[in-house]
Amino acid sequence: MTEMYALAAIWLALAILSTVLANRLRVSMALTEIMVGMAAGFACERWLSPSALGADEPWLRFLAGAGAVLLTFLAGAELEPEVLHSKAKEVLVVGAVGFLAPFLGCAAVARFVLGWDPSASWLAGVALSTTSMAVVYAVMLETGFNRTEFGKGILGACFVNDLGTVLALGLIFAPFTRRTVVFIVISALVIALLPRMTAALTRRYAHRTAAIRTKWVLAVLFGLGALALWSGSEAVLPAYIAGMVLAGSAAEDHHWIRRMRTLTIGFLTPFYFLRAGSLVSLPAVAVAPLVFVLLFGAKTASKIFGLFPVVSRFRSERNERWYYTLLMSTGLTFGTISALYGLSHGIVTRDQYSFLVAVVIASAVVPTLIATFAFLPRHLLPADDRGAERAPHEEGLGEE
Repeated sequence: MTEMYALAAIWLALAILSTVLANRLRVSMALTEIMVGMAAGFACERWLSPSALGADEPWLRFLAGAGAVLLTFLAGAELEPEVLHSKAKEVLVVGAVGFLAPFLGCAAVARFVLGWDPSASWLAGVALSTTSMAVVYAVMLETGFNRTEFGKGILGACFVNDLGTVLALGLIFAPFTRRTVVFIVISALVIALLPRMTAALTRRYAHRTAAIRTKWVLAVLFGLGALALWSGSEAVLPAYIAGMVLAGSAAEDHHWIRRMRTLTIGFLTPFYFLRAGSLVSLPAVAVAPLVFVLLFGAKTASKIFGLFPVVSRFRSERNERWYYTLLMSTGLTFGTISALYGLSHGIVTRDQYSFLVAVVIASAVVPTLIATFAFLPRHLLPADDRGAERAPHEEGLGEE
């Protein structure tokens, strides 16, 4: 227990450092957590040992996974059905192109330029086709765009993009078994009943029993997550859909959603973002930087050249188009999940895995920094935030 408490203190100290840096640099806290995690992982590998941070400890992996699940749930809860219905064409078209362009482009570069075998090449295409829902949603919260139709459109397109990634991973590599059928049927039933059951629980107990709605949502998310992992899927997919069906409840009770954000951003997601950064082996990437450059270039170029003309059909203002395109060019959650799936099943080697994860994390940092500093569409910020950058502690991300 002593070691667990010590490790937890170290990781939360890194999270505090990340928050200070995010405030000073005026960038997303998720990005500084990733970069601090990379620096901490490199320092431990260089002067201590690769396991010094305890990134592979089961309890820490659970906290990181729980952070990804809850952040994905919150992203879904921000998507108002009316807004998505009015922007259905935009969300579907941008999300589909955002998946297909890098999926085909990165697979081609891995196969014909780097000489990877077909299975590893397709896995590279899947891992690098993603858009980071975790990073994009964190940025939406910190800027205030989560309250605008512009931000909700981006989040909807991210969902379609990542849904394509999950389907591709399953169809190409994961066998369709009876467990998959059980997962789909039970998840569909639970999610269909979730709004009514949540509403009934809220009416009966919400103002009499402390945080019962939060406990209820956590129980459902963890149960669906366990079922997803048992079937060979990923825990974040049902979490996003559950968030979408509870978007109406979230819109009616801002205090509840703020408390959920505090739990998620204040405690759980730092473990996820810091751990994602710490897993990158910078020395391995430094040995063959050309491979990293080619894969990173393939992902960003295919995303930008594929998405910019499409986004331009829906957004005419310059900063809006570039901001939209660059945020859709990020990657993290499903990218690292896909790369780890490939490593665990012998589809890619450890070196190939290191390159894929490094590119995924770089794609979470570089496009977001460029979008934030060069193309932030300030004219679309909510009225109370115009004329000033939102601090990372705003909108329920800090003290209650």
